[in-house]
Amino acid sequence: MLNTLTKLAIGIALPLALLAAGPASAEVREYTLKFASANNKGHPQVTGMEKFAELVKEKSGGKIDVKLFPGGVLGGDVQTVSALQGGVIEMTVLNAGILASNVKQFGAVDLPFLFKNGEEADKVMDGPFGTGLIDLLPDTGLVGLGYWELGFRNLTNNRHPVAKLEDINGLKIRTIQSPIPIALFNSLGANAVPLPYTELYTALETGTVDGQENPAANILNAKFFEVQKYMTVTRHQYNPQIVLISKKFWDGLNDEEKAVFQSAATEARDYQRKVSREADAKAIEAIKATGMEVTELSPEETQKLRDAVKPLIEKFSADIGAETVAQLMKELSAARGQ
Repeated sequence: MLNTLTKLAIGIALPLALLAAGPASAEVREYTLKFASANNKGHPQVTGMEKFAELVKEKSGGKIDVKLFPGGVLGGDVQTVSALQGGVIEMTVLNAGILASNVKQFGAVDLPFLFKNGEEADKVMDGPFGTGLIDLLPDTGLVGLGYWELGFRNLTNNRHPVAKLEDINGLKIRTIQSPIPIALFNSLGANAVPLPYTELYTALETGTVDGQENPAANILNAKFFEVQKYMTVTRHQYNPQIVLISKKFWDGLNDEEKAVFQSAATEARDYQRKVSREADAKAIEAIKATGMEVTELSPEETQKLRDAVKPLIEKFSADIGAETVAQLMKELSAARGQ
């Protein structure tokens, strides 16, 4: 028979032991949420989403179920951002520069010929510059969980090979719905046509636009090779992608739940970037195998493109804010060991 003191000791010790031993998931409640994107299954962006959903399920002890909606089925990027702000959709991942219409400083990541490689971009976007941009989002109804990768953009068209700057003149080129890409192609002599990604294949197929610009993985994944004859490796812009969660949803989470989402986004980031870079390395050969004619710009012609967009960089630097651009360039120099 247990005496009174022993019973009392056990009565105190058991709750304390449960508190000490209980995992963070003990505080996690059940949720089902929607995670939307523009790219199709098989694209590195969606592979990252799949990894994220798997990690959230694991870290939440199976309590949080992330439902994926790739392929733009819930709308284009701009539409999806509005849905997040309204709390209709909980999550999305998209090109960070698209947020320039919400927070002007995000325009800095759209500046052309900014990064030489993905590793440079990682250092800048994961460092004080990128985290500083994320800190500006909550006032717009959005929360950023980190940066993934879309990669370096290249030009395709259906009219003729582009081997020099003058070949771009007069081409109707679809761009993302963001000020810098629009101005970029207009400054190169093209007629920029901003359209949602979800409308792009049809626009190419019907001749509404002559061409488009996207990373090689997108050209493969969206089967643009079916409606485009020529590709030029320009690498004129690098797109970091940002993983966003609705602030309305985020504010209803407790600390343990927020930690599940944040740690899953960070782990999925490292995985997604690796997948993206491996896909990019193989994509150009795969594109050639489809029958598309691929042109590599010479260093001289690449420099002509750089020179043509210099006034644009100066103009948009003033719009974005001199302090923001100066910080970006400082961190970029540090990333290069300069």
